[in-house]
Amino acid sequence: MTACAIEGGSAGAAATAEPEPERGTEPEPEPGPGPETRPVAEPGPRPGAEPVATDRPEPRTGPEPRPGPGPGLSAPVRTGPPGPVPATAPEENPAPRSRVAAPPPPAGITLTADGAYAARLTAAPGPPGERSWYPERWTLDGPEPYAVPLPLDQPEEPDSEVAPLADGRVLIRRRVADRQMFSLLYPTGPGTGELLLGTVEHPEMTLLPPSPDGRCVYALAAGERGSSLWLVAGGPRGPEEVARVAGHCSGGTWLDREGRMLALDRREPGGGPVKAVAVDLGRWGEVTPLLQIAPESDDRLLLADADSGLLLIRSDAPGHDRLGWGVLGSCLPVRFPECLRLPEAVATPFAVQPGQMLMPESCAVALRIDGARGSWVGVWRPTGRRLHQFAAPLGWLPGAGCWSREGVLRLPYANAATSCGVAMLEAPEDVEPSCVTGRTEDGDDGTEPSAALAAPVVCKPVPLGQAPLHGAVRPD
Repeated sequence: MTACAIEGGSAGAAATAEPEPERGTEPEPEPGPGPETRPVAEPGPRPGAEPVATDRPEPRTGPEPRPGPGPGLSAPVRTGPPGPVPATAPEENPAPRSRVAAPPPPAGITLTADGAYAARLTAAPGPPGERSWYPERWTLDGPEPYAVPLPLDQPEEPDSEVAPLADGRVLIRRRVADRQMFSLLYPTGPGTGELLLGTVEHPEMTLLPPSPDGRCVYALAAGERGSSLWLVAGGPRGPEEVARVAGHCSGGTWLDREGRMLALDRREPGGGPVKAVAVDLGRWGEVTPLLQIAPESDDRLLLADADSGLLLIRSDAPGHDRLGWGVLGSCLPVRFPECLRLPEAVATPFAVQPGQMLMPESCAVALRIDGARGSWVGVWRPTGRRLHQFAAPLGWLPGAGCWSREGVLRLPYANAATSCGVAMLEAPEDVEPSCVTGRTEDGDDGTEPSAALAAPVVCKPVPLGQAPLHGAVRPD
């Protein structure tokens, strides 16, 4: 199914004035250029995309059923020690990467779908290049967050991956020669228990986000002409291959809460553009096209919300890579809001507010914004059409966080003063664009109004024991 791409208005992006640093901490990075910077001219949208008929009115006038994923699925447009190990390893505020060639550091931190647990690789203090890496589990759904180290007799390699399960155990993937080894780690009094799951004969594999059910973890083995999907935790017989997909696959986004429908970004074996497809694990890996914005555009799915059907998409259909949104199962076009296009910065969504049944336009979306001076946080709603920017807490693990149903964003961080902390940010209220700019809600040409100018503010960590009650609600 094809449909058109709608770009945002023509005015500039949100203002990015320098936030005021907290007392006793390092100054927060200045996020991006000031409001005077104007976006450069862009090439026009790719040809070949035509509008399609809508399958429901917009805006909504009442709840109506949303088609669930399945065959023919379509979209709008298309985480025992040899000696004492510190509970956590303090991390500095994100800094520019070193120019010296070195093994890539471990990824940040991975959260369970409900935000109860998180896992990451961290390291004991030491000189660069000689640090001992070990897994660490964070518990985030109690009165106070805390971290549990899970070291074994030997340190881990920095390219190992970890993922938390809903029962508190942590899956770890290790590369040994051309094999991938999988184990479950768990605390056992003063030591660490390990349950070996098995190995897979493949030189490269990547863990996918934990399944929404909290029990399963899948891994992707990608090749140029074919990719395989493996159930590496939660199965009855250790790692087992559950699906094969033609072409080179990447990404990995869950489309439902049962852990059955998985979206992957696929390039066909013969080459061509990247298109997101849906893999039905309940039908032995049946593949269905998901995004088809324009015939030659790269259309990737970044994030999806199972409750509302909101999809966050990156596509070059408008001329170059832009961040857009659509609705799962709808024929309405993908929109590319002007407020999400930031000069000299890149915005990437990482969390969507749950519980907004059949209300995708009302979901609060958290975005990681990366610029020349570091990373900070953005909050946006499709209806608000305004990007609110906040300086991240010192030591934030960029791109990590989750929403509560009430609209409170929880951001995990670790710094010299706090080894395991959670900063809480309540989603700001949006002002209707017509009230700010004096324009109507929608332009005559069908485009979205641009964002109102707003300066980012400092996101201050709040100890959970002192936080408001509604901020400590465990997200589903």
